[in-house]
Amino acid sequence: MGHRTTGTSTRGACQGIVPPYLLEALARSGSLDPERVDRTLQVDARNRARRAAALAAAPSRPSPRAARAAEARPQRTVLDASSGEPQPARAEGDPPVGDATVNRAYDGLGETFAFYRDVFERDSLDGAGLPLRAQVHVGRRWDNAEWDGEQMLFGDGDGEVFGDFTASLDVIGHELTHGVTQYESQFVYQDQSGALNESMSDVFGSMVRQYSAGQTVERADWLIGAELLLPGVHGVALRSMKAPGTAYDDPRLGGKDPQPAHMRDYVRTADDEGGVHLNSGIPNLAFYLAASALGGHSWEGAGRVWYAALTDPATSSTSTFAQFAAATVRLAGEAADAVGSAWTKVGVTPAAT
Repeated sequence: MGHRTTGTSTRGACQGIVPPYLLEALARSGSLDPERVDRTLQVDARNRARRAAALAAAPSRPSPRAARAAEARPQRTVLDASSGEPQPARAEGDPPVGDATVNRAYDGLGETFAFYRDVFERDSLDGAGLPLRAQVHVGRRWDNAEWDGEQMLFGDGDGEVFGDFTASLDVIGHELTHGVTQYESQFVYQDQSGALNESMSDVFGSMVRQYSAGQTVERADWLIGAELLLPGVHGVALRSMKAPGTAYDDPRLGGKDPQPAHMRDYVRTADDEGGVHLNSGIPNLAFYLAASALGGHSWEGAGRVWYAALTDPATSSTSTFAQFAAATVRLAGEAADAVGSAWTKVGVTPAAT
């Protein structure tokens, strides 16, 4: 197992789609004004505190109400925070407005809701019809998107490296899945359980996009945040699930994508809550390998196994990779060999709790 360390201590770690080490790399490279990066990290820190409070207040294990497709409907509200004080911009059932960012947020909330309802019979993030609320144009050129424990927050991006954070459906699905995890496994946001928290959001965020596009495993690009990087950035996305460590290679972003793809390269660090955005590449690749082995639509094969493990009462909030892997193998039925093989290929041996 690797023992690399990365970067310096983060100034307000976050659970946003853009990890703090990327933001700090932008400041060090001079690509972005360090004061602007500090403002972003301060917003991230405040949002992280709100999400921690929401998690602490959440029930230990809710009893989701299975949604019937004919009855479950999203309850969306999108607010415009560009003036500093959020103002209503679009409510459930309203027609599109003149602001494309508002419309993308509204549509992304709906597509994520439809995915969980239609595929897993889940009625919103909590399984009991939780209204979906989002704020757009948050902060001043804020470089992130986050679920803060109660609502979605979207920045407009800096306009140089990152663009509008509503542009990527898998990012919206990723952040809303943090809400599902909040009501289910409640993975502690530290070390391996924190990396599982991030991986669940990448896994289900990618499936939201694949489901919306009707893509098979073979046709999907397995990228997270491909639409966020602006022209001139040497990279294809924030992360690659099928090839962790290859998403970008740009000095403005700190050089090469540092995500490991195997346990031998596991990153031990005090930064990023123990490397939660880094080491999530390992379970991400395990999911991709399992989905590829099973073929077809990811949400009909490996996705059902991962959802069963995420929502299994036996899954602990402090689960390690090996423990979560064991849960997926146990719940995989006839696909157990394919799922177990996927974990073995990334250096994780499924082990009972």
